[in-house]
Amino acid sequence: MTYRETTDYLFNQLPMFERQGKAGYKSGLDNTMALDSHYGHPHRNFKTIHVAGTNGKGSTSHTLAALLQAAGYKVGLYTSPHLVDFRERIKVNGLCISEQYVVDFVERGRDFFEPLHPSFFELTTAMAFKYFSDQMVDIAVIEVGLGGRLDCTNIITPILSVITNISFDHTQFLGNTLESIAREKAGIIKYGIDVVVGETCNATRPVFEKVAREKSAPLFFAEDEGEIVSSQLTPSGIMTYTTQHHGTLTGVLAGNYQVKNTATVLSAYKRLVEQGVLADDDSLLKKALTTVVETTGLLGRWQTISRKPLVICDTGHNVAAWKYLSRQIESVKCSQKHIVFGMVNDKDITSVAKMLPKDAKYYFTQADSHRALKADDVARVCRALGLEGKCYSSVSQAYISAVKAASDHGFVYVGGSSYIVADFLANCF
Repeated sequence: MTYRETTDYLFNQLPMFERQGKAGYKSGLDNTMALDSHYGHPHRNFKTIHVAGTNGKGSTSHTLAALLQAAGYKVGLYTSPHLVDFRERIKVNGLCISEQYVVDFVERGRDFFEPLHPSFFELTTAMAFKYFSDQMVDIAVIEVGLGGRLDCTNIITPILSVITNISFDHTQFLGNTLESIAREKAGIIKYGIDVVVGETCNATRPVFEKVAREKSAPLFFAEDEGEIVSSQLTPSGIMTYTTQHHGTLTGVLAGNYQVKNTATVLSAYKRLVEQGVLADDDSLLKKALTTVVETTGLLGRWQTISRKPLVICDTGHNVAAWKYLSRQIESVKCSQKHIVFGMVNDKDITSVAKMLPKDAKYYFTQADSHRALKADDVARVCRALGLEGKCYSSVSQAYISAVKAASDHGFVYVGGSSYIVADFLANCF
């Protein structure tokens, strides 16, 4: 098979949550354990850091990888979903897995794994662990796919567990209360292993405390440490942090929500220093925060595409993310806001639409995904809330229209769904 044929096989022949939603999700670890055994338990050949959470786990995972790379380690990074190319999911020191490795892994393993009927994510996780072992990485940062307790990444025993935050998302799998979602995420906590929690509320904190106590896992709440004293987004799009113990730090990830993620990273850094994994050296933090995009290839986090007009895209796709995004969009000084917007059909579009600015011009659209909410349906919900705009059958059409309508001093935002951003990055550049 060619690489294109192989990825078509992965996307279309295996159950895939990103494409099918609930029908593409498999809970339980039976297939994962069978695959892991078949490939010789590759995850045991390198250290790992496990990252879960509702929002921010991608940015946090990439920044931790950048931090470890800055310290000279050979670092694996496993994240999801990808935006443009499947290979974005599996990287070593910022370089994507090779096309040939993907082809060979599938061709050589089909006789074994096809009778198992694995999901896309189960097979991709096995591929990542095998690749990291073959590449002899020192350590890998592993992002949870969905939930935690029954996620197929949860066969690892990490040196550190990180849970960024808890909010309502994927409730059809994880439960309808913050407590139940927190219990699923807390499933990554391992006996005796340090765990950092970035952000809590009255409903979730007791859950983490209970699970950590049951597993004798040292528990650290980043929000209690107060490492970040203040933060400010500069006009050039750089986030500046004043910290208690690390002086002034600057970060290229400019979304307002990155303040919470950075606090989580700083807490994780402290644990890694205590373990002797990292040196107590502020230059590592400074390098990681300023080079994370360059060294890991992170895309779609309040990413600046152009300056005239200002074009920003962001993968924030649920209510918790939009509580930050809506305020940041509102704060942008420009002659006119143009928002290319679409969502998938299992998200709370009404609650998100209520947070969108009323004075913007909208370009309602849909991603090339079976899960995408039709542009007409997006428009119907938004117009009922006083948001005005036209419908477009593709993200590229919507974006072209938005840029044409915007002056050099205008602002174009593209988002609402990871799939909207994926289509945008794949087809508009």
